[in-house]
Amino acid sequence: MNLHVIDAIIIGLYLCLLIFIGFVMKRRASRNLESYLLGGKSLPWYMLGLSNASGMFDISGTVWLVAITVVYGLKSIYIPWLWPVFNQIFLMVYLSAWLRRSGCTTGAEWIGFRFGRDRGAVTSHWIIVVFAILVCLSMLAYGFIGMGKFIEIFLPLKTMFPGLSFIPDAYVPHVWGIIFTLFAVFYALMGGMLSIVWADVAQYAIMTLASITVAVIAMVHLDVISFSALLPEGWYSAGFGTRLDLHWTGKLSEFNTTIAESGYEIFSLFFGFVLMKGILASLAGPAPTYDMQKILSARSPREASLMSGFVSVILMPVRYLMIAGFAVIGLILFNEIQPQITNAAGKIDFELVLPAVVSHPWIPVGLSGLLLAGLLAAFMSTFAGTLNAAQAYIVNDIYVKYFKPDASPKQSNKANIIVGLVVVLISMCFGVLAQDVNSVLQWVTGALYGSYVAANILKWHWWRFNSRGFAWGMAGGLVPALVLPYVPVVGDMLPLYYFPIILLFSVAGCIWGTYSAPPTDVEVLKKFYAKTRPWGVWGPIRDMVAAENPGFKENKAFGRDMFNVAIGIIWQTCLVAAPIYLVLKRFTSMGYALGIIIVTSFLLKKYWYDKLED
Repeated sequence: MNLHVIDAIIIGLYLCLLIFIGFVMKRRASRNLESYLLGGKSLPWYMLGLSNASGMFDISGTVWLVAITVVYGLKSIYIPWLWPVFNQIFLMVYLSAWLRRSGCTTGAEWIGFRFGRDRGAVTSHWIIVVFAILVCLSMLAYGFIGMGKFIEIFLPLKTMFPGLSFIPDAYVPHVWGIIFTLFAVFYALMGGMLSIVWADVAQYAIMTLASITVAVIAMVHLDVISFSALLPEGWYSAGFGTRLDLHWTGKLSEFNTTIAESGYEIFSLFFGFVLMKGILASLAGPAPTYDMQKILSARSPREASLMSGFVSVILMPVRYLMIAGFAVIGLILFNEIQPQITNAAGKIDFELVLPAVVSHPWIPVGLSGLLLAGLLAAFMSTFAGTLNAAQAYIVNDIYVKYFKPDASPKQSNKANIIVGLVVVLISMCFGVLAQDVNSVLQWVTGALYGSYVAANILKWHWWRFNSRGFAWGMAGGLVPALVLPYVPVVGDMLPLYYFPIILLFSVAGCIWGTYSAPPTDVEVLKKFYAKTRPWGVWGPIRDMVAAENPGFKENKAFGRDMFNVAIGIIWQTCLVAAPIYLVLKRFTSMGYALGIIIVTSFLLKKYWYDKLED
């Protein structure tokens, strides 16, 4: 498909807007390192929440979510728990407030706040920096791959530029990934967090309009009776049994091959693993990416909690209008788009459903440009936010901490730009080497995040856990996370299924490291406990803090927090299901979902919002 001139103009205007924002925000961001990395901690919670939601509305994730919705129907709402998407509920209920109370700039700086400055803390600091950089590079590569695959359908490189025919077909998408990445790099490097947040506001507006448009087009063309005839029994149902039991027939029978290869067929096993891993990963707190940076950028702990809660409200309904719309249109038009989504090996690539639908005549001139601008916005928002997080860890936690502690704002900004360019180049190399969107996603969520869980749960909840335990726990998880994908038999499994092996190594490292060294300095622990006010196994430290400060109030909200988390997960899941049912014209089911949303919102208002404090 070649873009119409009107569509190209719309995309061009959007790219010009990004450049304008970068120039405007450059002066404010250059005041100091905090202004660049955290926006001076001056941005209101609703703008940070909107920015965070825009960052999570990434193009690669949207491509993947459309693919799994086409194949798995309503049961696909559980598969994103791999991230896990409900970590936002844990954050909004209590973890965002705990994290923001530190006043730190990055997660690595937070390590010093929790463990002090001993040798183990220095080692832990370096490990968390390495982990953060690995996560950021992987996520940048993940976005890079999705962008390239997406844009190649609309801008066939070799047709437009015959002189580039020497580039292997497998690497053509990477060329487009590089080109559009440069725009995201420009405004992110120019204005730091301020540029990112303001660009995200503009991008969210574009994506919302695009989502509504796609949903309306899908509903206009959807004939419920003929559409239902295409689907296997159970596609409309969010319930499940031991097995997935989705059996496609007729012209869509090829879908069964994808289901068989996915590893999801024994759905109760998959659901159990993903729920277990999701709860543990959520208890550990945010990974050191753009999500953590947005929390640390909030004006207060209360606003950090509100920001995390706001993300679900503005992200889920809008994003899933688009996802359901693309999935419905893709199924209706499957016969027409099948040649576009079939790869050279004759296998259907469901990650191409979304771009194939956008290129179809049902999407009129002008709307194609709007959709492409919205999806480009999604890519750039995620890329810029992740890049900012990587810069924060390298500049703040390596350059300033160890090499230039007295760096001037000008020197810090120069370092940020240099580091940003290097990170982008390395992430592009990662993207070239990776196979597809799903392979990167599975490794990051299943393996790499698995190494993060044990040490980061214990750091919040156990007073005796020390810096050496953290260092050995992280190292104990990182090594198998990096090695297991290349081990015969194990490497062929979904990373989710060898998560317990990674967890076991990590827990062993945590316990061994903790008891091989003395406890953390008592003064450090008292300061951390008094300021953060976590619940958990803090008895000895709690008693000392209470003795020194009789007015100190122990955090006894564990039961209430866990109740709010359970209610919040149900609330968030219904925020996902309701827009899907709307697009599918299943109005009774949508009504049930809305009813649950109303009841859970009332409970969250009473037991979470009304209890918020700094």
